[in-house]
Amino acid sequence: MRRDRQVLVFDADDTLWENNIRFERAIEAFLDQVVPPAPDRAAARAALDVIEAANAATHGYGAQVFLRSLGECFEQLHRRPATAAELAGFAALAATITTAEVELLPGVAETLASLAERHQLLLLTKGDRAEQQAKVDASGLAGLFAAVHIVPEKDVVVYRRLAEQHTLTPERTWMVGNSPKSDILPARLAGLNAVFIPHQHTWVLENDAELDPHDGGVLQLAAFAELGEHF
Repeated sequence: MRRDRQVLVFDADDTLWENNIRFERAIEAFLDQVVPPAPDRAAARAALDVIEAANAATHGYGAQVFLRSLGECFEQLHRRPATAAELAGFAALAATITTAEVELLPGVAETLASLAERHQLLLLTKGDRAEQQAKVDASGLAGLFAAVHIVPEKDVVVYRRLAEQHTLTPERTWMVGNSPKSDILPARLAGLNAVFIPHQHTWVLENDAELDPHDGGVLQLAAFAELGEHF
């Protein structure tokens, strides 16, 4: 049965449009350049993951932080700073993340338009404000949301603040996203319901938390379009 008159809060990256696959492609190209002197490709990727996690905690997200991580990883693997030419190559890889057109995931545009007729929709995305706003603008979806929130991080405090700001009723509010770490678990800790829609290219650092299979407040769907069957 469809739930009527709910508040649906949507994640953006890898929930509404493709995002991490761009990073993965850039990383593969980076590894093509740095692996020969490294022990092996898996070890190089593991080193980059550790560096990205540290930089995300300190500097946040986005292309510039990603570029910083590439440079630090290169220096760690090669035991020397990258040259100007090498840094320029890394910058070109990082630029591919922000220059490509926004690619909506299947069923997103039509499903959101239908949901907006019956529910209040909000957008909550984290990352670099300018980069995220550019994607929101390019997506053509902004007009479907009652409000768009771009935050540095998504944790339980952010969800509680969102609920207070919009006077949300927790039992009628659902966070929809692909990340257990940023979308599902902190929303549940804040007392909200959640809809988990896995994405095969979810960033490893966003996918390293496990959901409780017995949590009745989490609805798991296989595809975005299935939202229309429940809301």
